[in-house]
Amino acid sequence: MKELDYIVVGLGISGISICEQLEKNNKRFVVFNKGNYISTIVSAGLINPVVLKRFTPVWNASEHINTSTLFYKTLSEKLDIPLFEDMPMLRIFKSNEEQNNWMVASDKNDLSSFLHPEILKNENQNINAPFGFGKVKSTGKIDTVLLINSYKKHLEKSNCLINESFNYKQLQQEDNHIFYNNYIANKIIFSEGYAVKDNPYFPKEIINNKNLSEKLILPNKGEYIIVESPELQLNTMLKTSLFIIPLGDNLYKVGATYDREDESTNTTNNAKKELVIKLKTIINCPFEVVDQVAGIRPTTRDRRPFLGTLKESKNIIFYNGLGTRGITSAPSLAELLYQHIENNKSLPNDVDIKRHYKW
Repeated sequence: MKELDYIVVGLGISGISICEQLEKNNKRFVVFNKGNYISTIVSAGLINPVVLKRFTPVWNASEHINTSTLFYKTLSEKLDIPLFEDMPMLRIFKSNEEQNNWMVASDKNDLSSFLHPEILKNENQNINAPFGFGKVKSTGKIDTVLLINSYKKHLEKSNCLINESFNYKQLQQEDNHIFYNNYIANKIIFSEGYAVKDNPYFPKEIINNKNLSEKLILPNKGEYIIVESPELQLNTMLKTSLFIIPLGDNLYKVGATYDREDESTNTTNNAKKELVIKLKTIINCPFEVVDQVAGIRPTTRDRRPFLGTLKESKNIIFYNGLGTRGITSAPSLAELLYQHIENNKSLPNDVDIKRHYKW
């Protein structure tokens, strides 16, 4: 039996961020990487403190932004990869009313540090923006494919990565320990994203305070297209009805779609058509679709993550439900979770998996 402090299941951004906490605190652990439904690798990879549809701050924006920026810069140095890039984000205005709403929002205490108050003039003839742009501060982008692949190699070097599916039937609990194959651990952390739907230790449905049954994790499929456009010459991220994210070499990531019905990770022609139609209303120059990706975001009804344990076991821990803002929120949430399970610090009620429910 190999003795460990933790077994981690899943290696999306939640898994990576909790592994970083474990490494920093010299914990012994292994990671089982199933690989199904990983939304991190196909996500936009954005660090963005503002909900740009309504000009409102993202939940816990200041805390998440400060922690995540430092986290990714430090991780970039640790892995010796160009992981993080500071990159401005411009919000395209559709009307004078939106311009006014932006300036009002930029005056508010919780947004003044994130929104430039002035209206920027459009000087790129290939972009349709007659009402100009608003500039968002403290934004950047993560190369999510590079992140996942590089972190796998990092764990492999330490013999911490097990590239196989986790078999729930082989998990046993005894004497306040976790037993799995030839491992004995103090705790196990499930950070599986939407794949948690197949986890028998995770409740499929719960009874809320109104005595109604509802699902705990909801699927939210997102699709992006990768386009090539030599004429566009865009070096900032753009947001309007979708995001346009420069990737370099005249490539741009464009998306995303939102679908709560389709639970497959297959790309669809309907999503491609939707994104192409929207993109044609934003840019005036030719482009070619060169790739398309899809993933399932693990979302919750109240748009807050699920951290912690259920009443049945204090050794089985969940870190899930990061939704569409996982890249920004994961580092600070991982620190909260680690302090909870190691130092018995209470989780905020709005992220505790036991919130509002009768178990």
